[in-house]
Amino acid sequence: MPTQVYVCNACCCGVERKGNMAVPVEELKTVWAEHDLSPEVKLTVCSCLGPCNMANVCMFTNGSEKTWIGNLTTQNHYDLLVGWAREVASIGAGHPLPPTLDALRFTPNR
Repeated sequence: MPTQVYVCNACCCGVERKGNMAVPVEELKTVWAEHDLSPEVKLTVCSCLGPCNMANVCMFTNGSEKTWIGNLTTQNHYDLLVGWAREVASIGAGHPLPPTLDALRFTPNR
């Protein structure tokens, strides 16, 4: 089963007038296509994922496991996300997040 990456780009995430960094949606889609990541790591840019107290949220799923990261506030965060996705595509779903992204991990209040 491929890893699924959900990138929020909705009411808060990516909204610069609310002080959040714009989500580089087109760049992410282009890189995913250039590196043919979709067979192993699916990218979905979606509307609100829910934890609006965190800016620029991503959720990863692999089977029933969910991992949430938030406060992606720099281009480097998104570059690391792409690098991680490339590693998962080549090595497999068990590849850990880079420490910088792992530090952004959270559990949503639901």
